[in-house]
Amino acid sequence: MKAIRVNQHGGPEVLSYEDVPVPEPGEGEVRVRLAAAGVNYIDTYRRSGLYPTEPPFTLGSEGAGEVDAVGEGVEEFSVGDYVAWASAPGSYAEYVVVPAENLVPVNVTLVEARVAAAAMLQGMTAHYLTHSTFPLEEGHTALVHAAAGGVGLLLCQMAKMRGATVIGTAGTEEKARLAREAGADEMILYTEQDFVEETRRITGGEGVDVVYDSVGRTTFDGSLDCLKMRGYMVLFGQSSGPVPPVDLQILNQKGGLFVTRPSLAHYTATREELLWRAESILSWIGQNNLQVRIGGTYALSDAAQAHRDLEGRKTTGKLILIP
Repeated sequence: MKAIRVNQHGGPEVLSYEDVPVPEPGEGEVRVRLAAAGVNYIDTYRRSGLYPTEPPFTLGSEGAGEVDAVGEGVEEFSVGDYVAWASAPGSYAEYVVVPAENLVPVNVTLVEARVAAAAMLQGMTAHYLTHSTFPLEEGHTALVHAAAGGVGLLLCQMAKMRGATVIGTAGTEEKARLAREAGADEMILYTEQDFVEETRRITGGEGVDVVYDSVGRTTFDGSLDCLKMRGYMVLFGQSSGPVPPVDLQILNQKGGLFVTRPSLAHYTATREELLWRAESILSWIGQNNLQVRIGGTYALSDAAQAHRDLEGRKTTGKLILIP
């Protein structure tokens, strides 16, 4: 089978389209023929070595497809079932072996497999951010950075489901339009406006209850200045680079602020929690209550270009690879 391999850390050019053996499922595992694999920033971190993974390895962790074989002890899934996942190493491939406990069922009559692949990681991320990390309620105001990105568009929609007011940031008017269509009440063009000043203006100087920040280095300090007293800074990504060390006394000086750095693994720690988040996302999509924007579809062999486009901030919504 074909797979995208990383034989040494580096830029997109290190992604290699290679022949590798088809994996065999072990006990408690399922082999899936990929319909699509999701492309995420975490893939670029692993490729570059920012998140250490010893080469050589097959990249990717998210996808959806049809069960091709099951290992011993697997009772929940059968050959021919459609499934999706957000945490299975080696998903940039034609086939992948996934622990059954990491899979969620997909009803492809309601949600196309490619859409399910696009929704898993980013959809469940937006779910835990809005429902658990800082559970939004009516009356809350949230600042969402990169509001036209894959997570950003889903965050805007879910925040509105929860009754919150949403202020988004984006780099272009086209991206701002997409975020408004997803529910953002106000948009700030960070290429033309100071997002701190604009956030303070929009909130009458009060600030926001929570900032959802996937950008990191270039937005972190300003994000703290957008918060009201005892506000929550939720840093869940670092597309502009990691945040330097912070003197925690700053949180006192700026109003007794809270800062957290969660990841999806912390919020899908049990099978029950995984199914709750995934089934919520898939049911909303099936009922047309949640829209997943697939902003780019690439052949598996073009994974390097997908990474270039993602890191170059040339994309909106979700990028997927098709084996």
